Amino acid sequence: MRPGRWFGRGTFRVGNTRIVRRRILVESLVVKSLTEGEARERADLLGVERYDIAVDLTDLPTGPRVRTTSTITFSCRTPGAATFVDAAATVLGATLNGRALGPASEGRLSLDDLAAQNTLVVECEQTNTRDGAGVHKAVDPADGEVYLWTSFEPDQARWVWACFDQPDLKAPHAFTVTAPAEWTVTSNSGTARVSDGPGGSRVWEFGATPTLSPYNTVVNAGPFHQVRRRVDGYDLGLFCRRSLAPVLDRDAEQLFTVTSQGLRFFGEQFEMPFPQARYDQVFVPEFGGAMENFGCVTWSDGFLRRSAPTPVENEQLARVLLHEMAHMWFGNIVTMRWWDDLWLNESFAEFACNWAAGEATEYTDSWARHLVAGKLSAYLADQGPVSHPIRQPIRDVAEAMSIFDSITYPKGASVLRQLQVYVGEKAFRAGTAAYFAKYAWQNTTLQDLVDELAAASDKDLTTWRDGWLGTAGTDHFTLDTSGEQPVLVGRGPQGPPRPQVLAVGSYRSGLAPGNGLTRTHRALVEVSSARTSLDLPGDADFYLVNDDDLTFATTRPADPAAAARLPTPIARAVAVTSLWDALVTGEMSADRTVAGLVAVLDVETVPVLIGTYLNLAGDVAGDWAPAAHRTAIEAQVAEVARRLAADPARRSVALRTLARVTGDLEALFGEVGDDIDLAWRALVRKSELGGDTTAQVQDLLDRDPDPDAGIRSMAVRAAAPDPEAKATAWQALVDRTVPPPAVRAVSSAFWRPGQETVLAGYAERYLALLPTLHRGGMIPALHLSRDLFPVFGIDEAYVARATEAAAAGDVAPVVAKTLAERADEVARMLRARKG
Repeated sequence: MRPGRWFGRGTFRVGNTRIVRRRILVESLVVKSLTEGEARERADLLGVERYDIAVDLTDLPTGPRVRTTSTITFSCRTPGAATFVDAAATVLGATLNGRALGPASEGRLSLDDLAAQNTLVVECEQTNTRDGAGVHKAVDPADGEVYLWTSFEPDQARWVWACFDQPDLKAPHAFTVTAPAEWTVTSNSGTARVSDGPGGSRVWEFGATPTLSPYNTVVNAGPFHQVRRRVDGYDLGLFCRRSLAPVLDRDAEQLFTVTSQGLRFFGEQFEMPFPQARYDQVFVPEFGGAMENFGCVTWSDGFLRRSAPTPVENEQLARVLLHEMAHMWFGNIVTMRWWDDLWLNESFAEFACNWAAGEATEYTDSWARHLVAGKLSAYLADQGPVSHPIRQPIRDVAEAMSIFDSITYPKGASVLRQLQVYVGEKAFRAGTAAYFAKYAWQNTTLQDLVDELAAASDKDLTTWRDGWLGTAGTDHFTLDTSGEQPVLVGRGPQGPPRPQVLAVGSYRSGLAPGNGLTRTHRALVEVSSARTSLDLPGDADFYLVNDDDLTFATTRPADPAAAARLPTPIARAVAVTSLWDALVTGEMSADRTVAGLVAVLDVETVPVLIGTYLNLAGDVAGDWAPAAHRTAIEAQVAEVARRLAADPARRSVALRTLARVTGDLEALFGEVGDDIDLAWRALVRKSELGGDTTAQVQDLLDRDPDPDAGIRSMAVRAAAPDPEAKATAWQALVDRTVPPPAVRAVSSAFWRPGQETVLAGYAERYLALLPTLHRGGMIPALHLSRDLFPVFGIDEAYVARATEAAAAGDVAPVVAKTLAERADEVARMLRARKG
């Protein structure tokens, strides 16, 4: 899953404050969160044999209702025992072995006097399909067409149909879906038998899936546009709403290419081809991120860029596609037993998407992009108040929602990259292949994977496992060059550095044209103590610690200005990461950070890195720069953007950055031409600077074919230093009129520097919202908690109050965690703005 409700008992820590939550009132119901102990007891007691789930969607064209009937066949190892089934939707009726049950309480339906073999039938109804959990009805503003999607991680299937909603009670699922006649329905097992149904509807009967956890299942429906392609024996499908058909048709070739490359790569590396002939990907409106449902991945259709995608956007599309595909193995075929091994899903998928992109697609610099996009956020989070071990105890599912974060994703991926280096790539491949062969369609724990990798590499991984997966914090390395040979000096979170393998590069000047550096030696060292002697010459002009970015550790080069002189994209990315880390830790000013980024931009050749560095430079100018220096820093970023825009290959991404920072609006609008995306960005900047955009917005709305153009007009209005405009934008965000994928675009326009007076009061409104931000599920909670957090018009005292509010105990763990992480980042911005 790539993110974007919290219910029930959970524990969360902000700083030294421990929050214990029992349950929370949601949608007029008190709904319990499943604890690990309850899940273990239920898994020991039951064996789920099969789900047959009937889904009725015929009310949706005009109403909100989804009705389901879940028939569960299961065994009980202790006849006469009692347990419960999860049923958080309204239960209309239920029978166990023909005996009436009910009513449900706290999202659970009690099951007593179980037989050795049981049949449970539960009829449910969910009417909160607009902002409830698990299931969502979206109406396309372009044509009024209705689309329905489901998304169940971590435990939201229970909001749609009754199930044993835990990862280690896996079973085949067979869906029968009744839908309006003009709709297409997609689900995990691909091809369905379609027949006429009552009242002019159609009935879609899908064959049983392989053995899956409830959260890996899906039903999507609507009048989809569809594109199909057969590649390497696989039947590949793409779906989107009709109004985006031209965009999907434009991107279909790239999507099919990367999909086939990924299926081939993972099938070979894991020695297990994807076991189903059909693989569908469904792009739906108002969805946050992407979800790895087996054989039928659901995406936010925001990934279908309405203007020609930039290299960064194309690369991101490929990596997300490969991330979700990796889950077919890590998550679906082999599933964690409980959420404390969530990293087995997300960390591995994030690692694998970069691995596959670098070796099987055109995006060969994927690890460099991962470094300057993902690892930057991981370093920040891991050095802040919300740092946690990659693997940690999870008391209940409510807690699990709070760890879909930068530690689990980019840090976890980076640590697995380190593990691949530590054991050797050959052993790593052999170990993962053995893991899938042994545990296919079962549940596992961390130790199961570690055992296979240890056997394949003939290494004891106990110390590595405990240090990297069980300990929070970031290692840090420097070089001692006072002797004849350099010595690597490291420290870990609790003393010496963790066991790891990393590279140190030795560079000389004058061996290449210009002022560039040339690597003359590379030492690959296995670290086992605080000081490690290096077999490198002592007279190099420059040393790069963590060359090739093989480990997860912060470094400090002796000469920060040397970043632009390094010869390879990955070496420059390592140096840029050090610059950024020095900024966020208060060791480097915004001025010097931008100067370093600009110097690298003048020599960088990789398009996706150029776009990423431009984004970072724009972030420094907008969020980190002192007010007295902001205009000068913006001018510096604008100048490099103008230089890069002279190259047609870099023009689009450079002009997007120019639109963030320029004060020369006349010149900016002179560059727009037919580029509608750039026109919207230019209007946001004009609005931010106080210009009247009313007529231009209406003209652009009339011309823009994007069905979601209204969101872009909302961002223009949000940027205006006008009380009425701010109030309107804030209300749209609070009312959930803005779908999760678009929240950041509107909120970043809302919180602008120099508008502190008109923004007064909204910081307090944010705090008042905190107890409600979990409503609608995990992904809206993540977006709203982070993106509504005030960035301007506040001080350190406010950040402290916000952190205290997170720890007060009346907000969901996912909200508290996200708030605390964002508060730490904004506190660092405030310090940087002091100069």
